Amino acid sequence: MVSRSLGLCSGIMRLIFAGSGSFAVPVLNRLMASGHELALVLTQPERPGGRGRRLRPTPVGVVAAAAGLPLMATSDLAIPGILAALRSASALVVADYGCILPASLLDLPCHGGINVHPSLLPRWRGAAPVERAILAGDLETGVAIMRMEAGLDTGPVYTLERTRIDPDETAAALAARLAERGAALLCKVLDALERGTAQAVDQQGEVTYASRLEKSEARLNFSLDAAGLARRIRAFNPRPLAWCEAGGERLRLLKARAVDAPVHDPVGTIVAVGAAGLDIATGKGLLRVSQMQRAGRRPQPAIQVARGWKWQGLRLT
Repeated sequence: MVSRSLGLCSGIMRLIFAGSGSFAVPVLNRLMASGHELALVLTQPERPGGRGRRLRPTPVGVVAAAAGLPLMATSDLAIPGILAALRSASALVVADYGCILPASLLDLPCHGGINVHPSLLPRWRGAAPVERAILAGDLETGVAIMRMEAGLDTGPVYTLERTRIDPDETAAALAARLAERGAALLCKVLDALERGTAQAVDQQGEVTYASRLEKSEARLNFSLDAAGLARRIRAFNPRPLAWCEAGGERLRLLKARAVDAPVHDPVGTIVAVGAAGLDIATGKGLLRVSQMQRAGRRPQPAIQVARGWKWQGLRLT
């Protein structure tokens, strides 16, 4: 195990923040309240979204603009203005930015790049650590504050905090919880860097990779076991959202849990409807779906969706 301590840069800590998605927003908010100087906020360019496919700024872009922070929406950081800002910065703080940063840029600030990563590194390095932890059935996860290197999430870790994954927790809820904890841990690390007492320790343990979610993974296969299907529904909420078809109509399943019960009907069959939701036959056990969304409509309790169907004998595919 190798421990690295970093010296103190002179003067006030001057930060550049790179973030894009909703996970990065609590981190930015905490930095704005920390008293550290935010010299520049970097975020991904606007992209089309919504029904009208209009260009939309990132969640970080919206917050930074509202706060009047210096903001650049770009995926190209190797431009003169950004390079000059990096050279004069104490640190580059990164959270959910959306692209891999080259080592040549990470070496420019005094303390390099510092990443807020929602996993128990080295488990779940990569793009979708929250979702992959849920899909794998992990009982716990966490958030790590790490010093960035050229490799994919390979850098040494300043601090790490563990937390249990709630059995009904969606990826959205878990990511929001980890973002808040990561923001608090980040500020402790920044304070330690300012004092010259921060230490980063090389990652220890088995390495696993969290590849990006593919839309094809969101199609549910009811021949699988109910527990795995429930995890898939939780992991794919809020995106890309797990789905199936009912009578030729696409149906999104938003909340569900597994029920340990014998199955006598063909997989995908709705066997019961009650206040708790719809019970669907699977390869092992019943999948009790409590929230659903029909095409072009808002999410609803599953029992309300079922009232518009002749659900007896209906099979989901």
